[in-house]
Amino acid sequence: MSNYAYLTNTSLGEALKEYLAFLEQRKLQYRTEEIPAADALGRMSARAVYARLSSPHYVACAMDGIALPAERTFGATQTTPVVLRESEWVRVDTGDPLPQGCDAVVMIEDCEEGEGGVTLRAAAAPWQHVRQIGEDISAGDMILPSFTEIEPAMIGALLAGGVLSLETIAQPRVGIVPTGDEIVPPGGSPKAGEVMEFNSAVFCAMLRRWGAEGVAFPVVPDDPQKIVAALRRAAEECDMVLLCAGTSAGRDDGTAAAIRALGEVCVHGIAIRPGKPAVLGAIGAKPVVGVPGYPVSGIIVLEELVKPVIDRLLMRERAAAEAVCVRMGRKLVSSLKYREFVRATLGYCEDGNLSAMPLGAGAGVITSFTRADCILDVPQNCEGYEAGDRAHVRLLRPIERIARTVRILGSHDPLIDEAADELRQQDIRAYVSSSHVGSMGAILAVGRGEGQLGGVHLLDETDGSYNVSYVERFLPNGGVALVECVRRAQGLIVAKGNPLGIRSVADLPGGARYVNRQKGAGTRLLLDYLLGQSGVSPNQIAGYAREELTHTAVAAQIAAGSADCGLGILAAARMYGLDFVPVYEETYDLLVSLAAMENPQVRAFLRVLSSEGFLRRLDALGGYAYDQPGRIKKLWPQK
Repeated sequence: MSNYAYLTNTSLGEALKEYLAFLEQRKLQYRTEEIPAADALGRMSARAVYARLSSPHYVACAMDGIALPAERTFGATQTTPVVLRESEWVRVDTGDPLPQGCDAVVMIEDCEEGEGGVTLRAAAAPWQHVRQIGEDISAGDMILPSFTEIEPAMIGALLAGGVLSLETIAQPRVGIVPTGDEIVPPGGSPKAGEVMEFNSAVFCAMLRRWGAEGVAFPVVPDDPQKIVAALRRAAEECDMVLLCAGTSAGRDDGTAAAIRALGEVCVHGIAIRPGKPAVLGAIGAKPVVGVPGYPVSGIIVLEELVKPVIDRLLMRERAAAEAVCVRMGRKLVSSLKYREFVRATLGYCEDGNLSAMPLGAGAGVITSFTRADCILDVPQNCEGYEAGDRAHVRLLRPIERIARTVRILGSHDPLIDEAADELRQQDIRAYVSSSHVGSMGAILAVGRGEGQLGGVHLLDETDGSYNVSYVERFLPNGGVALVECVRRAQGLIVAKGNPLGIRSVADLPGGARYVNRQKGAGTRLLLDYLLGQSGVSPNQIAGYAREELTHTAVAAQIAAGSADCGLGILAAARMYGLDFVPVYEETYDLLVSLAAMENPQVRAFLRVLSSEGFLRRLDALGGYAYDQPGRIKKLWPQK
């Protein structure tokens, strides 16, 4: 009898913790591979993926009907209809390019066709039923951050953005080496003492369900040298090895010895039943698990100890979806005619409530699904919800992930996406959710406790300062701080070569087609200030009422020839190869609630702002200057 103390009795939790730390010390590493976007379902992105095309890439009709200049319909009412001759409109179908000279589409059901032409009983608004270039995705936008599990809607977003292939985390290859003199392949009629080897098939199926690839090796007899040779081969060819049977104390049980011959054993013996004799070890950086031969024991060991290692090799975490009650972060208007399913982001408010912020609900906006945390189910015959109302949602992401998500509501800038991705590179358990609601929207959201941070760049025209006076005016009770971010160049984005010779906002009334930012955006306020300084009225600018939500969307319109000029940042102009006429250097800060600064994820995000990796990204984008990003510039204690 041997007196070898082959087993310990380590608790399951402690064994897993010790084993993962053991593997990390040995530099456990995932592999990556380039695969077609169409085949990427369930795979994990290895790095950030950026759109190569805008979607749509042309100005498109969003409805079947007629296209026309909206001004020809002005004055049309039920009592004073407008009759249009056939030469005054163009018949279009959904998806058609918007005809030259038209800026609106009237749905066919709103048109009364007769011998005299088409009768309209309501005026059309400029750009109604028109899909702008980049409405869904603008070229240069980040479609997916690093380490994001790809869902069906994301494949559509990738293809819509011109991304045909991407670098993903490779599916781990897990070698399965069955051992034992008594083990025979399945089939036929086994003799007494022969055991059919079906564990490999079970384990391969489990691994496939988890996103790994099981590789079954031939059965190895109970010969120590042959077991070591088979283990060496499997470790050379695979990312992880399961050495099956031979983990106990019988005379032929040599799994632990084989692992020690090539590597090191971390734990042998775990306080679970069945599954106690499992062996946890490694050959170099490759995990090797000795799995007990009894099928149920093996399944338990795979579920509890192998799956966490697979998840680490896939850089992912998984949890079951949940349904929860949330509070609406803003008003949502719904049609009485339909049951609506609205995509929304979620975040925890300072009072501990979950707040839902609906995303763009357009049928063509596929990115609303890739960014969504939940589906808001709005019943038929419901007019919608007021801000603060309770609503029911079905979670698309684990609730614990939402709890670890930094929620940023405010002015658009690509640096937010870059900072978020840099944070993901440093900590895969950290997430960032951002919504473009403008600088004023940021102040209001942070003030209500619905956003932890908000990007702001609001110019005080009285003294040329930024942000402070607005915070003091709209948040008189304090409880917030301004965190330094960057100074950035705002300028007029124009076509390559600046064919219209635009040098300042004073040149805009000369016939240039302008594309504006939405009301409440800091860029919109800056434009109005510059127009006032130049003595130019907004009414003199063609396209002043045409609004986009992001700098990249503005640049996308100009790059496609749908507009001639727009105010934006240099980074957006560079993405599209456009010219840039600088007109102002502004301050872009982050407003943060003091309560949110107690959150570890928020603090981690703020630390990223001063990291070398993030600053390199800023320099690559261009148009930014910085001193001490992440520094608190001004703090207003809670009154």
